[in-house]
Amino acid sequence: MSGDENLLKLVDADEAPPSDYRLQDQIGFVLRKASQRHIAIFARHISDLTPPQFAALARLYEEGSTSQNQLGVMVAMDAATIKGVIDRLKSRGLVALAPDSDDRRRLAVSITDEGRQLVEKLIPLAIEATRETIAPLSPKETATLLKLLARIT
Repeated sequence: MSGDENLLKLVDADEAPPSDYRLQDQIGFVLRKASQRHIAIFARHISDLTPPQFAALARLYEEGSTSQNQLGVMVAMDAATIKGVIDRLKSRGLVALAPDSDDRRRLAVSITDEGRQLVEKLIPLAIEATRETIAPLSPKETATLLKLLARIT
Protein backbone atom coordinates (compact mmCIF):
# COMPACT_ATOMS: atom_id res chain seq x y z
CA MET A 1 0.00 0.00 0.00
CA SER A 2 1.43 3.38 -0.94
CA GLY A 3 1.65 6.31 1.46
CA ASP A 4 -1.16 8.06 -0.43
CA GLU A 5 -3.44 5.03 -0.13
CA ASN A 6 -2.71 4.82 3.59
CA LEU A 7 -3.45 8.54 3.95
CA LEU A 8 -6.72 8.08 2.11
CA LYS A 9 -7.64 5.26 4.46
CA LEU A 10 -7.02 7.55 7.39
CA VAL A 11 -9.19 10.39 6.10
CA ASP A 12 -12.00 8.45 4.37
CA ALA A 13 -14.91 9.12 6.72
CA ASP A 14 -17.28 6.81 4.81
CA GLU A 15 -15.13 3.76 5.36
CA ALA A 16 -15.82 1.70 8.46
CA PRO A 17 -12.87 1.41 10.81
CA PRO A 18 -10.84 -1.74 10.20
CA SER A 19 -11.76 -4.63 12.45
CA ASP A 20 -8.17 -5.72 12.73
CA TYR A 21 -5.47 -3.64 14.34
CA ARG A 22 -2.82 -2.44 11.93
CA LEU A 23 -0.09 -0.30 13.40
CA GLN A 24 0.40 1.77 10.25
CA ASP A 25 -3.27 2.84 10.43
CA GLN A 26 -3.00 4.21 13.98
CA ILE A 27 -2.92 7.98 14.49
CA GLY A 28 -0.19 7.80 17.15
CA PHE A 29 2.08 5.83 14.87
CA VAL A 30 1.55 8.19 11.93
CA LEU A 31 2.08 11.26 14.14
CA ARG A 32 5.29 9.75 15.56
CA LYS A 33 6.62 9.07 12.05
CA ALA A 34 5.80 12.63 10.99
CA SER A 35 7.46 13.97 14.14
CA GLN A 36 10.58 11.86 13.58
CA ARG A 37 10.79 13.14 10.01
CA HIS A 38 10.51 16.74 11.14
CA ILE A 39 13.08 16.27 13.92
CA ALA A 40 15.56 14.85 11.39
CA ILE A 41 14.93 17.78 9.04
CA PHE A 42 15.25 20.24 11.95
CA ALA A 43 18.57 18.67 13.00
CA ARG A 44 19.95 19.06 9.47
CA HIS A 45 19.13 22.76 9.53
CA ILE A 46 19.80 23.52 13.21
CA SER A 47 22.49 21.55 14.95
CA ASP A 48 23.15 24.15 17.67
CA LEU A 49 20.02 23.32 19.69
CA THR A 50 17.55 20.49 20.15
CA PRO A 51 13.95 21.22 19.11
CA PRO A 52 12.86 21.63 22.77
CA GLN A 53 15.76 24.01 23.45
CA PHE A 54 14.95 26.03 20.34
CA ALA A 55 11.25 26.13 21.30
CA ALA A 56 12.03 27.46 24.78
CA LEU A 57 14.49 30.04 23.47
CA ALA A 58 12.18 31.15 20.65
CA ARG A 59 9.28 31.53 23.06
CA LEU A 60 11.39 33.64 25.43
CA TYR A 61 12.42 35.73 22.43
CA GLU A 62 8.73 36.27 21.55
CA GLU A 63 7.29 36.73 25.04
CA GLY A 64 10.09 38.06 27.20
CA SER A 65 10.84 36.99 30.75
CA THR A 66 8.47 34.50 32.34
CA SER A 67 8.43 31.91 35.09
CA GLN A 68 10.01 28.56 34.41
CA ASN A 69 6.65 26.82 34.93
CA GLN A 70 4.82 29.19 32.58
CA LEU A 71 7.48 28.71 29.94
CA GLY A 72 6.94 24.96 30.24
CA VAL A 73 3.21 25.47 29.63
CA MET A 74 3.89 27.74 26.64
CA VAL A 75 6.11 25.14 24.95
CA ALA A 76 4.14 22.05 26.07
CA MET A 77 6.79 20.57 28.37
CA ASP A 78 6.33 19.16 31.84
CA ALA A 79 8.13 20.70 34.82
CA ALA A 80 11.03 18.22 34.83
CA THR A 81 11.66 18.55 31.10
CA ILE A 82 11.58 22.34 31.03
CA LYS A 83 13.93 22.46 34.02
CA GLY A 84 16.48 20.33 32.15
CA VAL A 85 16.10 22.42 29.01
CA ILE A 86 16.54 25.66 30.97
CA ASP A 87 19.57 24.25 32.83
CA ARG A 88 21.26 23.39 29.52
CA LEU A 89 20.45 26.78 27.99
CA LYS A 90 21.70 28.54 31.14
CA SER A 91 24.99 26.60 31.06
CA ARG A 92 25.52 27.91 27.51
CA GLY A 93 24.77 31.50 28.57
CA LEU A 94 21.61 31.69 26.44
CA VAL A 95 19.18 32.32 29.30
CA ALA A 96 19.41 33.81 32.78
CA LEU A 97 17.47 32.94 35.92
CA ALA A 98 16.46 35.38 38.63
CA PRO A 99 13.85 35.48 41.38
CA ASP A 100 10.48 36.49 39.92
CA SER A 101 9.70 40.12 40.82
CA ASP A 102 6.05 39.25 41.59
CA ASP A 103 6.69 36.04 43.53
CA ARG A 104 10.17 35.51 44.97
CA ARG A 105 9.49 31.77 45.33
CA ARG A 106 9.43 31.46 41.54
CA LEU A 107 12.29 31.73 39.11
CA ALA A 108 11.97 34.04 36.14
CA VAL A 109 13.72 32.94 32.96
CA SER A 110 14.90 35.53 30.46
CA ILE A 111 16.82 35.33 27.23
CA THR A 112 20.33 36.80 27.25
CA ASP A 113 21.78 38.96 24.49
CA GLU A 114 23.72 35.92 23.28
CA GLY A 115 20.48 33.89 23.25
CA ARG A 116 18.67 36.63 21.35
CA GLN A 117 21.41 36.77 18.70
CA LEU A 118 21.34 33.00 18.32
CA VAL A 119 17.54 32.89 17.90
CA GLU A 120 17.68 35.67 15.30
CA LYS A 121 20.25 33.64 13.38
CA LEU A 122 18.28 30.38 13.70
CA ILE A 123 14.73 31.58 12.93
CA PRO A 124 15.29 31.57 9.14
CA LEU A 125 16.68 28.03 9.43
CA ALA A 126 13.66 26.93 11.48
CA ILE A 127 11.37 28.42 8.83
CA GLU A 128 13.23 26.44 6.18
CA ALA A 129 12.93 23.24 8.25
CA THR A 130 9.17 23.81 8.43
CA ARG A 131 9.01 24.44 4.68
CA GLU A 132 10.87 21.21 4.00
CA THR A 133 8.64 19.26 6.40
CA ILE A 134 5.43 20.43 4.71
CA ALA A 135 6.83 20.39 1.16
CA PRO A 136 4.75 17.34 0.14
CA LEU A 137 1.54 19.24 1.01
CA SER A 138 -0.27 22.00 -0.83
CA PRO A 139 -0.93 25.24 1.07
CA LYS A 140 -4.56 24.17 1.51
CA GLU A 141 -3.53 20.74 2.82
CA THR A 142 -1.09 22.38 5.21
CA ALA A 143 -3.79 24.69 6.58
CA THR A 144 -6.18 21.75 6.96
CA LEU A 145 -3.56 19.64 8.71
CA LEU A 146 -2.75 22.41 11.17
CA LYS A 147 -6.44 22.99 11.92
CA LEU A 148 -7.08 19.30 12.47
CA LEU A 149 -4.04 18.87 14.69
CA ALA A 150 -5.10 21.91 16.75
CA ARG A 151 -8.45 20.22 17.35
CA ILE A 152 -6.83 17.16 18.93
CA THR A 153 -4.26 18.97 21.05
